[in-house]
Amino acid sequence: MIKLLNYIFLVTLCIGLNSCNERKSQINNNYLRGELIVQEGMVLFNQYCTNCHNFNNVEIGPSLGGITNKLEKQWIKEFIKNPQKIINRGDERAVAQFKKFGVYMPSFTFLEDQELEKLLAFINKLSKAEKKNKSNRPGGLINPIKASIPTSEHRLVLEDFVTIPVSSEIAPDTRINTMRTFKSMGNQQRIFISDLRGKLYEITDKKPEVYLDLKSKYPDFIDAPGFGTGFGSFAFHPNFENNGLLYTTHTEPAGTKTADYAIPNGLEVTLQWILTEWKTSNPEAAFFDEKQKRELLRVDMSSQAHGIQDLTFNPFAVAESADYGLLFIGIGDGSLALSGHPELCDNKNNIWGSIFRIDPLGTNSKNGKYGIPADNPFVDKEGLDEIWSYGFRNPHRISWDADTPHKMFVSNIGQHSVEEINLIEKGGNYGWPYREGTFIYDLNANTELVYKTTLEDTLTSYIPPIVQYDHDEGNAISGGFIYRGPKIKFLKGNYLFGDIARGTIFISPLEHAQNGKLFPIEKVNIENNGKLMILSDLRPGERVDLRFGQDFFGDLFVFTKCNGKVYKVVDYK
Repeated sequence: MIKLLNYIFLVTLCIGLNSCNERKSQINNNYLRGELIVQEGMVLFNQYCTNCHNFNNVEIGPSLGGITNKLEKQWIKEFIKNPQKIINRGDERAVAQFKKFGVYMPSFTFLEDQELEKLLAFINKLSKAEKKNKSNRPGGLINPIKASIPTSEHRLVLEDFVTIPVSSEIAPDTRINTMRTFKSMGNQQRIFISDLRGKLYEITDKKPEVYLDLKSKYPDFIDAPGFGTGFGSFAFHPNFENNGLLYTTHTEPAGTKTADYAIPNGLEVTLQWILTEWKTSNPEAAFFDEKQKRELLRVDMSSQAHGIQDLTFNPFAVAESADYGLLFIGIGDGSLALSGHPELCDNKNNIWGSIFRIDPLGTNSKNGKYGIPADNPFVDKEGLDEIWSYGFRNPHRISWDADTPHKMFVSNIGQHSVEEINLIEKGGNYGWPYREGTFIYDLNANTELVYKTTLEDTLTSYIPPIVQYDHDEGNAISGGFIYRGPKIKFLKGNYLFGDIARGTIFISPLEHAQNGKLFPIEKVNIENNGKLMILSDLRPGERVDLRFGQDFFGDLFVFTKCNGKVYKVVDYK
């Protein structure tokens, strides 16, 4: 009977190790997916597993690379819960591992089933990525920044400001994404917020009113299935009160029109991003003349992810300064790096993964629809004339310091390991896809991990971040602003930012930011209506989709897509 059981086990094990593609698919299909689930699994892995296991080399325990392709999930769960029990009952694989390493793995009977599912979701993702490790590079860092981010002793006080109308019956309630303000001729502030699903709202007396319905203006407008599509961003010309010019970005299907920046032949195009100029003869009214709108730029993207992100003028540039009236555009890599074409990004001759700086009123561009500032870094040199800086994966938000208007900050969303803030230098290369934060990113190794830099690596010309955090603290950085308002003493000189998915808010003292130095981060507790508030509790299990805004007077705002709420920062106590 024992021989028969052993035979059955060996057959089962062989099936697990050498089965056909159909069987492998069956093994893998029942693992949970989703960024929040995987991140929670990573936290558990770092807490309980990382001291003994990795995915590409043997530590105290075996490597976990490829394990979820070899073994049934239920077996793995049972072994994690009580390995000694599995070994003592004579399980051949478990006994062999015990003989090899000579110690029992600790039992984790206290882990709830849902915790195990999240842990295995993370293990499955990393395990599958390790199977694609072409270079067999060892030393992948699961927890590259071991120190936890401390929590500030101060509390950020949020006041309810406005709720944007629900734009879909499918979660999230809204996709509010960008906030802009300016001062009208009557010395009154005007506040605008856009929803990726197509509408631009003006907030009047704390009530949202549609100012421009972009979706209704374009028959080819797409905002589904979400995930980097729709009404991307908007920016009022600094002389809007006189010239009535507004700039917007949105998405349309691939091939709608000929792109100014086309992906090379043979590569897949998923959609196009379009930059448009609108004109109104009455800036106070919500009316834009259809006949006077014009397309400035159209870009092919290979995926929905990492498209055109931010669109902004430097709000602190005065009329005589070099930046006045120049439009900055944050352009992601469109997932080109991970789809096998890294040569198209981290390349000053290509648009993808760069920040453009253009004069929307000029005409000396290649397509004749905008101007090239003469002081751009690659004018009359190798590289695109439009590029201000490059080497970004997903430059999510751009902002400046009101007290030092030439200091430009960009939040760059990482792949799977590190989120970062960059202090921008003219012509600077920020390293993607060969750097993620201050770490090596290797497209030929496990692309879910980063690696330590060597002395030789530090001699490259890539500019490292000034702030970074890893993925046991969050998923994707939401860029913010340096507070220079007159009201909140303790917040002055701090850069307020956060994590998109988790809704965690951070501060960093970037008043004296300089490249070559990493600045500290603190988490911030939030108070709303006199009570402690945790943004991830708004819709448990859903992305918070955190964003930040700043008004003309320096006040800061926090808003969340999941419920369409906009909050004003009123104190830091």
